Amino acid sequence: MKKQKTLSILAATVALGTVLAGCGGGQSSAPQQNNGGGSAAPAPQQNSGGGGGATEKLVIAVVGPMSGQYSDYGSTAKAGAEYALKEKQEAFKQLGFDIQLLAQDDQADPKQGVAVAQMLISNADVVGVVGHATTGASITAAAQYDQEKLVMVSPSATGSDLTEQGKKIVHRICARDDQQGSKAAVYAKNQLGIKTAFIMHDKAAYGQGLADEVKKQFEKDGVQILGYEGVTAGEKDYSAIINQILATKPEMIYFGGYYSDAGIIVKQAREKGFKGVFMGGDGYDSADLVKIAGADNANNVVFTSTVGDVGATEEGKKWITDFESSTGNKVGIFTSFGYDSMGVMLNGLEEAIKANGGKKPSREQVLDAVHKTKDFKGKFVNVTFNDKGDNEFASVYVYKYENGQKVYIGEAK
Repeated sequence: MKKQKTLSILAATVALGTVLAGCGGGQSSAPQQNNGGGSAAPAPQQNSGGGGGATEKLVIAVVGPMSGQYSDYGSTAKAGAEYALKEKQEAFKQLGFDIQLLAQDDQADPKQGVAVAQMLISNADVVGVVGHATTGASITAAAQYDQEKLVMVSPSATGSDLTEQGKKIVHRICARDDQQGSKAAVYAKNQLGIKTAFIMHDKAAYGQGLADEVKKQFEKDGVQILGYEGVTAGEKDYSAIINQILATKPEMIYFGGYYSDAGIIVKQAREKGFKGVFMGGDGYDSADLVKIAGADNANNVVFTSTVGDVGATEEGKKWITDFESSTGNKVGIFTSFGYDSMGVMLNGLEEAIKANGGKKPSREQVLDAVHKTKDFKGKFVNVTFNDKGDNEFASVYVYKYENGQKVYIGEAK
């Protein structure tokens, strides 16, 4: 493999990874190396086919923030992906393969995304990646995967730049920021009657990407933008920028970023007397926003999401019950899309195995099969990838917080 010496040194400094074969496991904050090796992978077992005899191991990695302030995104996607994989393990055994899951923590950090990607590349058993969960880490990791034709399917990385870089390995089942941001702005103007807004962001790929698209659509639709500012994520006191915002008397504050910062900004702005609408993207989708801001302060906080209401149908309600009773986990923000992303990956892997005469396919063969995904009927979203790797069926939805609870409003149109 490429960068053999670098990978061997890196592997010696990190913790031993945990391969999840139908069981849960905790995550360390450092990227983990499967099977204890540097670039060497264990010799594959012989594939006897037909479900009899020995099986050959194939690994699907699931990557996202499993620790830290953004862990909701990675851990919920992982839970859904693991559930989907368990459902298909027996079918793959009949084909002669033992499908296992390897969870990795990139901490939503672009640098950590590179380190994790290099480790996965070095493990010859890894044939696909469900992830990464956030845009910044996805972009840096994709540059590594592209060198080795290792396919990725993200459940939640929305940044438009991710699929605009021309890397065939990149795919996602969720909507892009330019879809989410523009539809949020249209909804704010047409449904909320917003005429003036102050826009801010956290200077990161996801948050600024959303804010830029909202700004662009507002300018197009004639909504007056009273200010556009970036703030540093992780601050505890946003008083200076809040004072600047309130002086302009906006009807709405749009903040592109995650719930941990949004909750503080909402709380501090409400305490200073702001009674207007707060709006953001799916980075707001966490009960922790309400905890940070306070239930009363979170009223009139509206956000868009790439994920619809899982429990909106009887089938969805049954799936929630089955999932929670089987796993002991609650359905979270990206559980459903982690499930469907793994479904897409396993469908592509099965097609690649069949096309390869029942033998273990190469990474490039799996990539080709996943890239050709068309009219895949997921449990929560249908999937057809265009040439860029975007899902032609992706949609945007609207939620709000009311009395401390998340309330589904409907599809953003």
